[in-house]
Amino acid sequence: MKALCWHGVGDVRVDTVPDPVILDPRDAIIKVTSTAICGSDLHLYGGVMPSMKSGDILGHEFMGIVVEKGSAVHNLNIGDRVVVPFTIACGECFFCKKGFTSCCERSNPNAEMAAKAMGHSPSGLFGYSHMLGGFSGGQAEYVRVPYADIGPFKVPDHLSDEQVLFLSDIFPTGYMAAENAEIEPGDVVAIWGCGPVGQFAIKSAWMFGAARVIAIDEVPERLALAAADGRTETLDFSNEPNGVYDKLNELTGGRGPDRCIDAVGTEASGHGSVDATIDKVKQALKLASDRPHVVRETFMSCRCCGTISMPGVYAGTLDGIPFGAFVNKGLTLKTGQTHVHRYMPVLLEKIEKGEIDPSFIITHRAKLDDAPDLYKTFRDKADGCIKVVLTP
Repeated sequence: MKALCWHGVGDVRVDTVPDPVILDPRDAIIKVTSTAICGSDLHLYGGVMPSMKSGDILGHEFMGIVVEKGSAVHNLNIGDRVVVPFTIACGECFFCKKGFTSCCERSNPNAEMAAKAMGHSPSGLFGYSHMLGGFSGGQAEYVRVPYADIGPFKVPDHLSDEQVLFLSDIFPTGYMAAENAEIEPGDVVAIWGCGPVGQFAIKSAWMFGAARVIAIDEVPERLALAAADGRTETLDFSNEPNGVYDKLNELTGGRGPDRCIDAVGTEASGHGSVDATIDKVKQALKLASDRPHVVRETFMSCRCCGTISMPGVYAGTLDGIPFGAFVNKGLTLKTGQTHVHRYMPVLLEKIEKGEIDPSFIITHRAKLDDAPDLYKTFRDKADGCIKVVLTP
């Protein structure tokens, strides 16, 4: 089969690789009908995430048709159309029983490697390094899905792939980000990053009753998409000479936003700011793993006793964090990979009711063979690229 494989920093290729096979009675084989490039994939592309190996198959947002299943998979039939959560969960461990499926204790076969870096291992992820399981991803013609009696989520035929594909990751991730922000009716919510997750966080913030949503980015197409609903306020940080903190204070009467969401993660830009420039130099010299400019801004900008939600991915240790501000302002911080399994039925209902059509995010549609070029386009934010969907 064809699959998009990682061969080094900035080097991804469509290779011919062996077809996946059933390895466990709880496995299923999915024929991929749609897959997407995620902003998190760019962390692999750019070499930020460790433990990648040449030939690893990328991709964690995918859906398709069940073509084979193990003897223990009784909830699926051959021919079922399913969306697959990017987090892999057994459904039986301590965390799965509590609904914290992204922290499954059993699904990462390389848990010891992850524990050395993080203290404890989260769940395995599709196509996202050997530290998180070494599982082949979904930017391919076929995928082996472990724990298929728990993960794949059946979707109705009357909804298109483009309407349901993002149940695999970015819609639940944006929604959980808004939920973690503890938004109350009347709140002012500031969201850093208007990429795909940020866009869904914006939509979700309104669902939770926000009175105002302020979206922060510098890419014109992203800001325009955020503002397209006619009520989201936008802030181009590259045009704020006094910085985001001062502007948010101005917009909130000096108090600061009630809730802040960091939908940027490890590769923040922060053009013109001294700390962001230092971050980039340190990362380039491999003196630091992440660029936490947005973390600092959220800690400083959020009002006292407010909440910060962080769906953005970070890879290691962070420098120069104003932790005194965090403690003395009485802030709450909630983070984590998304417990996708929990949110899929809730968000499918919203799609079916017409509350949201997730396909609004798609700007580029292409074949799997075009993926290497589109990784570059997406990375460079060229050609108005916000979200890429691929069909094998």
